[in-house]
Amino acid sequence: MQKHFKKRSQLHSKASSDGSVASNEFVKHALFVRDLNVFFGDHHVLQDVSFTLKRGETFVIIGPNGSGKTVLLKSLLHLIPFSGSVTWSPDTRIGYVPQKIDADRHLPINLENLLGAKAAILGCSRKEIFSVSEDVGLDAETLKTPVGHLSGGNFQKALIAFALLGDPTVIIFDEPTASLDELAEEHVYDLMDVLRKKRGLTIVLVSHDLSLVPALANTVLCLNKVAICLGPPQEALTKEIFAKLYQGPHKFYSHSSSHRKILDQRHHDDHLE
Repeated sequence: MQKHFKKRSQLHSKASSDGSVASNEFVKHALFVRDLNVFFGDHHVLQDVSFTLKRGETFVIIGPNGSGKTVLLKSLLHLIPFSGSVTWSPDTRIGYVPQKIDADRHLPINLENLLGAKAAILGCSRKEIFSVSEDVGLDAETLKTPVGHLSGGNFQKALIAFALLGDPTVIIFDEPTASLDELAEEHVYDLMDVLRKKRGLTIVLVSHDLSLVPALANTVLCLNKVAICLGPPQEALTKEIFAKLYQGPHKFYSHSSSHRKILDQRHHDDHLE
């Protein structure tokens, strides 16, 4: 078992000074992950995971429960100890959208107050609050709504707006639609794709919704403690890979064909640009 891990500050230093990634590699890439290992006690949670993240792409991570997906995200954010290297481009600014936050329905703040609190910390103007709100489809009335009274869809949009403050170059989504119904889920995925194009974002997404992955993803990482497969959807999403990933036959629900066609066309257009 590997017992020697670097502190978070050392990891940042290593990323910029050990020469493992040449500066010209960051012209097209936002992130390099090499030989990533994570232990919780004697439990080997992630084993020798390596991949690169291209600028402007949507990188989707799939896998069964307990496969290490959220642990991987925490490693990318340097929130837990690990061995190996996680090297972000020096110009990276990261936004994060969690699975869910339980808001107290009696919390005495509205959405504008919540966004304003982060804006004040970052030194953002009120204009930016309204800009990110408009980008995710939140109107002035919704901004005045108490946080605990927002619908599931609007609350998820609020979390995305919160992540957009500070003009991130990368947004990490940890199963952002886990608590939403199908219609709201599709709207969130559609919004993610629109924001990626409009703001030039690079997206890292953990998702259980395999039916939409082919239309959303440029690259898919199939993870079950180790990287089972890494590549474009047409290579990663096969019966053989699913059998290895989920240790048996795996079926997934197919969303409405009309929505799939819209996303498929956008994905096709990306490769023509």
